[in-house]
Amino acid sequence: MRDFAAELEARKDAGLYRRRRLVSGPQQPNLTTDGNAVLAFCSNDYLGLANDPVVAEALHQALPETGVGGGASHLVCGHHDEHHLLEQALADLTKRSAALFFSTGYMANLGVITALAGRGDTIFSDRLNHASIIDGCQLSRAKVRRYPHADVAALAELLATTSGHKLVVTDGVFSMDGDIAPLAEMARLCREHDALLVVDDAHGLGVLGEQGAGTLEQLGLSEDDVPILIGTLGKAVGTSGAFVAGPALLMDYLVQKARTYIYTTAMPPAMARATRAALALVRSEPQRRAHLQHLIGRFRAEAQALGYRLMPSETPIQPIEVGDNWAALELSRELEARGLLVTAIRPPTVPEGEARLRVTFSAAHTDADLDRLLAGLADCRCFYPG
Repeated sequence: MRDFAAELEARKDAGLYRRRRLVSGPQQPNLTTDGNAVLAFCSNDYLGLANDPVVAEALHQALPETGVGGGASHLVCGHHDEHHLLEQALADLTKRSAALFFSTGYMANLGVITALAGRGDTIFSDRLNHASIIDGCQLSRAKVRRYPHADVAALAELLATTSGHKLVVTDGVFSMDGDIAPLAEMARLCREHDALLVVDDAHGLGVLGEQGAGTLEQLGLSEDDVPILIGTLGKAVGTSGAFVAGPALLMDYLVQKARTYIYTTAMPPAMARATRAALALVRSEPQRRAHLQHLIGRFRAEAQALGYRLMPSETPIQPIEVGDNWAALELSRELEARGLLVTAIRPPTVPEGEARLRVTFSAAHTDADLDRLLAGLADCRCFYPG
């Protein structure tokens, strides 16, 4: 029998062991974790909507009308009016023809990739794509060709030397680096080589674009440029679930073929209504995105002035490069001892030798919160190997 205990010990010895934190109360910058009060800079609640009273009230009002559970899958009797209205709102925000509401971003990626590619097809995947994309590629049974991160020239060469049905899959904003994929160039390549482009904009939705429609809005890319857009609702939108948006024909195809859509209970309808309320705030309150950009600009200038190496990112994901697993853990622990929660990210989430502290910002953070973080980083500079 496999020695699971030995594997766990090996992970501990390598500085790769992970543990869960117990959080009390709502998601917000001031958290209580394991009974301790901390100021958190590690959440994906980029717009501060996870604890917004307007969103919470929409959920509360929906419960007596819709009940608590989804009851069944969308194809049995679980597709509620509220799900339909949310899909229309998502299609409208993203300027796509139609949308499908999925239970999670992970399930959306698995469902889309395995429905659109299979044996005999080829998928092209960025080496830094999210684990859900990687798993979807493997489960599809298609041939997978990985290209170096954001390397358009390498992708072009691979596409030119491959025949048959081709699917190109990428993150819009890369979750551990915070940089944006070269989507305009990728869309051009896909048109030239008759490949279907799929973009998972989990970390761009709500954050980028004039109305918060994400990376594709910011870059001016239409449904013709990027036929399949995937987004999650548990990050900047602040609720739960995910969606896929694109041409009505492809959405209908996914209803027929995406196993993670067909064979799972629909999300609670009340959550769909709360999400519509959150989307309305995403569109009507651009000041949240403006404040985010202000915090990001200040942090980049002042953290680098302290001697910290940052990765190139204009998004709320601002990784501090460390390298060694144990050094990243020590810096994270020292910050936490000062009441600041910044998570150390280690392999296999990032490549070997590229451990980092993943600093993330929320519109709910204040300048005073950022002052505390910068003061903590200044105090912990002696623990930084850079």
